[in-house]
Amino acid sequence: MSTSPCATTIIGTGHFVPEKVLTNADLEKIVDTTDEWIVSRTGISERRIAADDEPTSHLATEAAKNAIENAGITAEDLDLIIVATVTPDTFFPATACYVQAKLGATNAVAFDISAACSGFLFALQTARHFINTGNRKTILIIGAEKLSSMVNWEDRNTCVLFGDGAGAAILQHRPLNEIQKTPTPTVLASVMGTNGALTDILRVKGGGSACPVTPENADDKLNTISMQGREVYKKAVTAMCQASEEAIEKAGLTAEDIKVVIPHQANIRIIEAIIDRLGLPRERAFVNVAKYGNTSAASIPIALDEACRSGVIKSGDHVLLVAFGAGLTWAATVVRW
Repeated sequence: MSTSPCATTIIGTGHFVPEKVLTNADLEKIVDTTDEWIVSRTGISERRIAADDEPTSHLATEAAKNAIENAGITAEDLDLIIVATVTPDTFFPATACYVQAKLGATNAVAFDISAACSGFLFALQTARHFINTGNRKTILIIGAEKLSSMVNWEDRNTCVLFGDGAGAAILQHRPLNEIQKTPTPTVLASVMGTNGALTDILRVKGGGSACPVTPENADDKLNTISMQGREVYKKAVTAMCQASEEAIEKAGLTAEDIKVVIPHQANIRIIEAIIDRLGLPRERAFVNVAKYGNTSAASIPIALDEACRSGVIKSGDHVLLVAFGAGLTWAATVVRW
């Protein structure tokens, strides 16, 4: 491997969403809600729901195949796979192990990370450290979720929000002199943060070692998502704005230099608040929340792949990726495309 100064580049992206579409009209038949109520408060019109035989590893694998093809490499070229998810196929083995087997990525080490909706950006920064130390050269990172498996379909405040899907990116070590000759999407700066004192405002209480699901509490739906919506909104906007500003500054840029913002697709109101606070025109935000809802760790990579393939992101653009999730966790990354 070259000893010249290197950088982390993004050489391919991909995504996958299940075929089944669950519309707001469908939800009107399940819980006491309306299309107008959902759209006005969240911006969501529909979301994708995975089939019973489509676990998170299936969604992740299909997204990974698209990213591998887009990058022009093979699964054997991968030397590390990181899957960010809060809906693993099993507690163990890691979902990344299933993905490795399904891809035939026999040369790759594989493991999961859990940072909720910030998971993909946590995976990106983790991969970047592996690349910077020279330990790994070609890394597959995936954000994948089957949130329909942990939604309480009787809770109208949360069941309207979430959907299933996966997004992936291929990161690769590249010497800086190569990037200068052939411009390649390059990670300029990343920041991450956590505030564990606020774990209660967004969580799944049951199912782990602290609160196992038993025959006695099974009807309490403790293994489903619970959220204090107003508190999450306030914390999300503040944390994502601060993370964005810090990442932009670390990259040696100003907010005006950012041409495209790929925010976590949780809620249109949160997205608009962040863009407004950064002082940017709202059209600089790439938004697909209407189609997919909140797909947690899959949200940013799905949007990133769509933005790339649709031509929204152009060579030379500075792109801001920013997320917020349970933990509480938050992260932001700036990429020069």
